[in-house]
Amino acid sequence: MLKAIIKLKRWLVKGLELTVILVTGILVIDVVWGVFTRYVLGHQSPWTEELARLLLIWVSLLGASIGFIRKSHLGVDYFVNKLNERWRDIGQIIVYLLVAIFAYFVLIYGGSRLVSSALRNSQPTPALNLQMGYVYLAVPISGFFIVIFSIENIIETVNSLLNKKTATSKG
Repeated sequence: MLKAIIKLKRWLVKGLELTVILVTGILVIDVVWGVFTRYVLGHQSPWTEELARLLLIWVSLLGASIGFIRKSHLGVDYFVNKLNERWRDIGQIIVYLLVAIFAYFVLIYGGSRLVSSALRNSQPTPALNLQMGYVYLAVPISGFFIVIFSIENIIETVNSLLNKKTATSKG
């Protein structure tokens, strides 16, 4: 069971990383094309700026999820690492719990309402005529990853804390 969960996690993280790499690549090509059409051809393609903005939303939110998965988020670690060793694990649990609560209510719940509202109102983008609900879908998706990996981090920290207590009581 644990091996299956670890395998699923690796698959999710790899899929997320590949998605961010792909979207970033498309973003670079789009920006280069926009610059080329503007300065070489004299007239910028009307859709390149809008596509770049939409792709940047996806890269930013999914990239934030990857940063959280890799524990390379400055704000969360900075304050917890200021605590002494005794309170560090408890501080991490509290921080990950607060992050999970925030990600659930703001990103997943709020983001889902935003997506459904935009899709219900058929709000298209000006140049690409793409439904904004699909653009906003990045919000609940990134929230899902942050909640899942917050829970995983809480479990890891609790296990670490229990192992430290067990080692202390044996010694």
